[in-house]
Amino acid sequence: MGHGIGQVFAMAGFRVTLIEPSQERLDSGLAKVHKNLEKGVARGKVTTDIQKLAVSNLSGNTDVTKGCQDADLVIEAVPEVLDIKVNVFTQAEASAAPHAIFATNTSSLSVQEIGNALRQPARMLGLHFFNPVHIMKLVEIVISEKTDVSLPEVTKALVSKIGKTPILVKDSPGFASSRLGIAIGLEAMRMVQEQVASPADIDTAMRLGYGFPMGPLELTDLVGLDVRLDIAKYLSRMLGERFDPPQLLQDYVAAGRLGKKSGQGFYKWNDGKKVTE
Repeated sequence: MGHGIGQVFAMAGFRVTLIEPSQERLDSGLAKVHKNLEKGVARGKVTTDIQKLAVSNLSGNTDVTKGCQDADLVIEAVPEVLDIKVNVFTQAEASAAPHAIFATNTSSLSVQEIGNALRQPARMLGLHFFNPVHIMKLVEIVISEKTDVSLPEVTKALVSKIGKTPILVKDSPGFASSRLGIAIGLEAMRMVQEQVASPADIDTAMRLGYGFPMGPLELTDLVGLDVRLDIAKYLSRMLGERFDPPQLLQDYVAAGRLGKKSGQGFYKWNDGKKVTE
């Protein structure tokens, strides 16, 4: 999701440095931004002036410390593994501006636990974006007990400036959206496991019956089955057995069926598009 977050800030006029662990990953992320902008222009959603602005505001680096030099805001979008997130932020804090805000895009982990690794844990909060970032409007601002009291209003204004709608959420397992979203997704998986209905019919029920823009199983494929499994395991530890991951989800991940990124999850995917049979 990092390239999408970078894109929306660059489009809003902010100077953005995308950071990836390799040049190949960095080139891929920048290419995705350019492709998104080209599609936006072709569909009349993005002006050529905004496209040029975003491209001019984007740069990249493969070194966290160098990439965060004098940064005012650092947002991580690395895997949902506490040690990885902590490592990124400790490197970033070494070179970012003294007043910098540190924001985690975690969808479930404790913001305070991540922030405890910083010299200034009060500068840490959560900015939880939704995929695809350049389209989805919601951003959860997650406030821990240690977050500086001035940051919620600052970040609400920042989120509004990039064209998103902010909501304030207390730092608790799964926050608001992930906790509800995972609960629905896991139940949908249990229904597939029990052969109650097909993935397509379950998703159709939620789209047409409840107005969901996307069914919970297709969304799981988009997010990644491995990501949802990690979140479910964490919520199960923190909130109890109602979040225990279904055996089907565990089996699919073990078999490499991770969703869109692997070409198969609850659906088959080809060249980034869902295959309809």
